[in-house]
Amino acid sequence: MTQAAFFILTALVDQPRHGYGIVQVVDELSEGHVQLRIGTLYGVLDRLAADGLIELDREEAQQGRLRRYYRLTDAGGAALSAEAQRMAAGARAATERMAAHRPPTAGPAPAGRSVRRPGLAGGTA
Repeated sequence: MTQAAFFILTALVDQPRHGYGIVQVVDELSEGHVQLRIGTLYGVLDRLAADGLIELDREEAQQGRLRRYYRLTDAGGAALSAEAQRMAAGARAATERMAAHRPPTAGPAPAGRSVRRPGLAGGTA
């Protein structure tokens, strides 16, 4: 499941939403890390609908434009739950592995000697 699909499904958990509403909630949920463009959004919505993970809830005319509202299906909720569990298990494995393989911390530098620390692109700061 792509990151965009994951966040779109997550945005639809609590209520049906139209495209712009989905974009806003995804931005909020991802803390700005996932910024959906309209073309991407509707491509993912079409794929999720074809896979039976979301469905059209209703269409409303708003200021002369038709808004389509989508809702999560039971299959979509199950797929989202499975993906969230998979991601959580991966995060736990990475966290445990990192904790087990932390390099020993270096003590303070001897008096009169400076410590060189790598900066950006391998330089020193």
